[in-house]
Amino acid sequence: MDIQSLGYRTDIMLRLLEGGERSDRGDHIVVRSPANQSYWWGNFLLLAAPPAPGDVSRWLASFAAEFPAAGHVALGIDVTDRSAVDPAEFEAAGLKFRHEAVLTAAEAGQPPRPNRAAEFRPLTGSADWEQALDLRIACIGPEDPPADRSFLESRIAGQRGLTEAGHGCWLGAFAGGRLVAQLGIVSDGGGVARYQDVETHRAARRQGLAGTLVYQAGRYALAQLAASTLVIVAEPDQQAIRVYRSCGFEVTEDQVSFEHPPAD
Repeated sequence: MDIQSLGYRTDIMLRLLEGGERSDRGDHIVVRSPANQSYWWGNFLLLAAPPAPGDVSRWLASFAAEFPAAGHVALGIDVTDRSAVDPAEFEAAGLKFRHEAVLTAAEAGQPPRPNRAAEFRPLTGSADWEQALDLRIACIGPEDPPADRSFLESRIAGQRGLTEAGHGCWLGAFAGGRLVAQLGIVSDGGGVARYQDVETHRAARRQGLAGTLVYQAGRYALAQLAASTLVIVAEPDQQAIRVYRSCGFEVTEDQVSFEHPPAD
């Protein structure tokens, strides 16, 4: 199965670099993350095309067969335009429709107001990565899915592993020695680099930290990862997308998915 969606191509790239698995079934792809089986979007099906009417139940059964112990459901659709998918049948089956924007740029520009006060550098060593975990916990909002500490520890461990293996870099902004903003930039060497988890502590927002990190990560990707295309996937109605646009990114695709959280 040839994947059209740049968002899903880079999603799967990330999962594989983190130690995940990909199985091609012809009309869909199964993605697994054995080290973190509670990660919804590390354990999902990517459908080659929108289901025909009446076919959603078959895909729910396929997901259950592939992930019999999973409490969640996660189905991606390999389209680049959200209008190609009618969410009604999925929603009637109890799944939530998700639409994200895929933004791309050949290079990242400086934000309008770059931050020059913080210390910007890659995360190195256990102390930095412990701060990365603390920052991620601090950035979880009421609108975000619940996540326990063990899940977040597993995610951070996977991200640390792939950066220490040379597949990218995790950049942080430090103020007074404390990590207040971070992001990852990752590539498999194929010319595309994907941003990950752009996070800023609530008390440090509106200081140009995220935009400055986006710019610096873009420079790193072009110089160190041989990237020619930079990719960010973001919620289209969140303020963060304005930061990415200010650094020269443009929306080029939609990314469509459906999910159902584990039962309480």
